[in-house]
Amino acid sequence: MKAAVLHRYDETLSSDTFVHYEDVPDPRIEKPTDVILRVGGAGVCRTDLHIVEGIWRSKVDVQLPYIMGHENAGWVEEVGPAVEGFAVGDAVICHPLVTSGHCLACRRGDDMHATDSQFPGVNANGGYADYLRTGQRSLIKLPAGLAPKDVAPYTDAGLTAYRAAKKASRHLLPGQFVTVIGAGGLGHIGIQVLAALCAAEIIAVDRSDTGLALAKECGAHHQIRADGEEVENVMALTGGRGAEAVIDFVGEGEAVAKGLAMTANAGFYYIVGYGGRIEMPTLDMITSEKTIVGNLVGTYPELVELMALADRGLVHLATREYRLKDANQALHDLHHGRIRGRAVLIP
Repeated sequence: MKAAVLHRYDETLSSDTFVHYEDVPDPRIEKPTDVILRVGGAGVCRTDLHIVEGIWRSKVDVQLPYIMGHENAGWVEEVGPAVEGFAVGDAVICHPLVTSGHCLACRRGDDMHATDSQFPGVNANGGYADYLRTGQRSLIKLPAGLAPKDVAPYTDAGLTAYRAAKKASRHLLPGQFVTVIGAGGLGHIGIQVLAALCAAEIIAVDRSDTGLALAKECGAHHQIRADGEEVENVMALTGGRGAEAVIDFVGEGEAVAKGLAMTANAGFYYIVGYGGRIEMPTLDMITSEKTIVGNLVGTYPELVELMALADRGLVHLATREYRLKDANQALHDLHHGRIRGRAVLIP
């Protein structure tokens, strides 16, 4: 099969070629519950750029060369002898983790913290290829109205945004505010989920006209440019108290400190993007009673819930399609901010 393969890290992201389009062996059934997927779409994520940079080397045990791509959807091509409920030709979306289902975290439905798991595209070969090996427990059948290439990025970008927005929606009330920092690939999904699940006013903060326009299309009631005065502008909108929830899809640079500053006393700061540091004096933490919440992708049931919202038309993805052989162009376009929403590779 053909695949876009990562052979070496590039800490500065300065190379013209991050991955090589080449022939590699087809994946094979190894366990009775394995499923071979014919890839219909593989999302291109900023995490892929961080993998190319080598940031994940200390977190996962993976040997180069290998195949990235952790946002995958397609059609069942082959099933292991123990697989039930799925047949060749079924259109499916994959939860990003492949788990055994036996550990306590799995039994609680918290697959992201499973003790026995693989994460295709992060610590195992992923979906930047014609075919992908995954597991039965990861598969969700797609409603007839959803095509694999149109939903692939939901498996990480969508699921991560859904998990954070769902957490926030549980405590946000009418008359309150939620600020979304970053209205790009994740943020535009998070805005739509907030609009679907709660009645708080949504403030979008982004540094680009493209991002702010997309935020408005997705249901943000207010759009604020990240021009150095975004904290003051959020405070003015909220009557000086700040937002009851802030969801930070950037997580680096000045976004973290500004996100915490935008958060109201007794409010919640949800960190999704990464690369920066959270620093706050303990006295400020005590007197403000702010809650800082980490978010790691999401659960299988949450992906089912997100697909239900997508099938009803309450959430949609802004996508740009690339052929698999053009994976380098997609990665460079993402790196340089030229993608509105999400990029999807199609074999």
